[in-house]
Amino acid sequence: MSSSTATSAAPVQGMRKNGKNWHAAKKPFRPGAGMTSYAKRMEERKLRESVKEHEKELKEEKEAERQAHIQRIKDRRAAKEEQERYEKMAEKMHHKRVERVKRREKRNKLLNS
Repeated sequence: MSSSTATSAAPVQGMRKNGKNWHAAKKPFRPGAGMTSYAKRMEERKLRESVKEHEKELKEEKEAERQAHIQRIKDRRAAKEEQERYEKMAEKMHHKRVERVKRREKRNKLLNS
């Protein structure tokens, strides 16, 4: 009894006919094995599409965060350059005139935007 259960659990493979024992053993060709019902295929397709949509949303969210970070860096650099420009002007001009120029440029910036 014990020998019959052992052989059914793991069938012993003999030598291959062509002698190429390093190759994986081939399984019999079963053309109907992979066939699934239309409903099941549609369900799998819906699942794949929902996963794709979710991945797309995550990618868009990540890209938006990245763009916001880049914009913050650009804004910070622009503010720093403007501050340095005003400091350079302050060395040459009176501080009240520099304030006037700042206000005028701020008004023009708001009008042009």
